[in-house]
Amino acid sequence: MRLPIVVLILAVAVPALAEKPGQLVLVRAADWSSKQGTLRRYERAGAAWKPVGDEVPVSLGKNGIAWGIGLEPADPARQPTKGPRKREGDGRTPAGVFQLTEATGREKAPPPGTKLPYREAGELVCVDDAKSPHYNRIVPDGGDWASAEQMDLDVIYRLVINVGHNAAQVPGGGSCIFLHIWRKPGATTLGCTAMDGAAMETLMAWLDPARAPILVVLPEPAYAKLKKGWGLP
Repeated sequence: MRLPIVVLILAVAVPALAEKPGQLVLVRAADWSSKQGTLRRYERAGAAWKPVGDEVPVSLGKNGIAWGIGLEPADPARQPTKGPRKREGDGRTPAGVFQLTEATGREKAPPPGTKLPYREAGELVCVDDAKSPHYNRIVPDGGDWASAEQMDLDVIYRLVINVGHNAAQVPGGGSCIFLHIWRKPGATTLGCTAMDGAAMETLMAWLDPARAPILVVLPEPAYAKLKKGWGLP
């Protein structure tokens, strides 16, 4: 008998932290072509999810959403429901289940209450050259890659939460996926999820790696089909 998908995958992925994730960041959008959506935080209360705070608006990739590579789906060839597949440079926000792994920012210290591992952006870059061994990694600048994204960008990268997308560095599978601040309300991204600064600060202070936080991004048709099997609110 097969276990529910999220329980099975997360039990393997984060056994030292929790049997099940204790925090959930749920992003929902109307369909695969949506450029806007909503974000809601949840924390586990027994077997159920309890909402935390208010729902906030977010902006998504300029070309919508596509299945990424995360805790689910882990294999880019296997999709839980029909939908496009995330590829490098496609301008789509990855859909699926992802760990929230670390934070970076322009300040030396993170906002008060931040529990995620934090690095000052400084000379850091995120490598988007699929041929580099550092592909989809945040590293100090100065390597031999052909292209990389500066992590100290003004405004949008003042605060950044790294999304655990394509952790296996599948070439061309998509890189440098973050939660970050939008340049202006509703401004689309190249594949990240963006929100206003106050919402980012609240999210940063709330996330706790000891509770194995996950991000779930889904368009409504996929959410309706996967809600029960994935144990979503």
